[in-house]
Amino acid sequence: MQLRIDGMTCGGCARSVTGAIVSLDPSAKVEIDLSSRTVEVETSASESEIRRVLGAAGYPANPQIVEEMK
Repeated sequence: MQLRIDGMTCGGCARSVTGAIVSLDPSAKVEIDLSSRTVEVETSASESEIRRVLGAAGYPANPQIVEEMK
């Protein structure tokens, strides 16, 4: 899944986002693109679970730009 996180603006933010996702699913693959403020996640966790942990970490994902990886 791909999520846009408008509040993710620096390397520290990227580490926090990655940490939040990995805390939910330690085997998740996370790719961050700071220039587009997107995160691509390959995980067994559901989209709602990922969005919940990101929101709790202070990085809510934009609900209008969510795409499933093909």
